[in-house]
Amino acid sequence: MMKKYRYLLVIGIIVLDQVVKLMVRSSMFVGQSIPVIDGVFHLTYVQNRGAAFSLLYGQNVFLIFVPTIAVLLAIWYMEKHLKEHWTMILALSLLVSGGIGNLIDRGLFRFVTDMFDFRIWPVFNVADIAVCVGAGFLILYTFLYTKDSTAIKETDGESSESSEEISKNEI
Repeated sequence: MMKKYRYLLVIGIIVLDQVVKLMVRSSMFVGQSIPVIDGVFHLTYVQNRGAAFSLLYGQNVFLIFVPTIAVLLAIWYMEKHLKEHWTMILALSLLVSGGIGNLIDRGLFRFVTDMFDFRIWPVFNVADIAVCVGAGFLILYTFLYTKDSTAIKETDGESSESSEEISKNEI
């Protein structure tokens, strides 16, 4: 199912990300903070001109070039490995959508619009959430469903032994 609707998910997340960013840019001024749960969660309009945690501040060409290559590689890899477990397809779809969402901002405005502010963490956006959740699913996929994984796998209702157990049984 995930394989069939992967680009619908990508487009949906990009649209959600861009709509939320547009709402923030059109209804708030830079630096404005609206408490949702006072002292815990605020909507704060930030123009991030760097990468995560404002690293590489002002390096716009680099911050467009590298993510563009990463997005293209992720799409290529996803298309070449459609028979993999759904967690890998979901992970790459989330990474692609988050990457494109922030690339749109960087290309159009030379900054990324951030708004979710938990006060103890840097301000972030919908695209950042997609990238982080995608990275989490990629880690899950790597540990549970890759050939080198030592975890017990469940595929199509059949359990298979880990590679370590198979090696012991073959000796």
